[in-house]
Amino acid sequence: MRRLFAPAIAIAIGLVVLLGYFLPDYTTIAELRIQIVHWAVILAGVAVLVGVFNLFFVHIEKIRKKQKGSVYSLLLIAALFATFILGLALGPDHSIMRSLFDAVILPVETSLMAILAVTLVYASMRLTRRRSDLMAIIFIITALIILLGTAPLPLFEIPMVGDIIHAWIVNVPAAAGARGILLGVALGTLMTGLRILFGADRPYGGK
Repeated sequence: MRRLFAPAIAIAIGLVVLLGYFLPDYTTIAELRIQIVHWAVILAGVAVLVGVFNLFFVHIEKIRKKQKGSVYSLLLIAALFATFILGLALGPDHSIMRSLFDAVILPVETSLMAILAVTLVYASMRLTRRRSDLMAIIFIITALIILLGTAPLPLFEIPMVGDIIHAWIVNVPAAAGARGILLGVALGTLMTGLRILFGADRPYGGK
């Protein structure tokens, strides 16, 4: 009975939410769908908060046991408390919070993206050693075009030439790749949702 209870609830809620998108907003199912989505947002926020507390206790334990890298754990906890207190006192839209975002988070994300670009080129070069097929060659050529097209080369300092090349890179290969990734994510999410609705996959614990 327990094995059927959890899948029945999950499938019923999934069908209600799905049907709510195809019905007018004033219907009961549509209103129920909005309420369920609100509950999901609240639960997701609580899950993030639980994850933050878990991160805090893990690093506190590292500091207590004086493990390797505990200095970084101390810096992480100090930054966590400082950001949390400033966020509560000033709000997320305050100029100081935006300055912190521009001075800390944005450079870190930019550095990670730069590392990702170099890693992709290196991985593509290693890929050609194992499989020198057409797709591997297309991948490495595309990666090199993107890197060279966005690099500050003397050729791109010529008026109009640099703008045309940058615009082509952003609007053609970069946009095509981003749309392909989004389509893949959308199709994967759709198939996962359908498998859960039909009971083929039960990530909620049912068997």
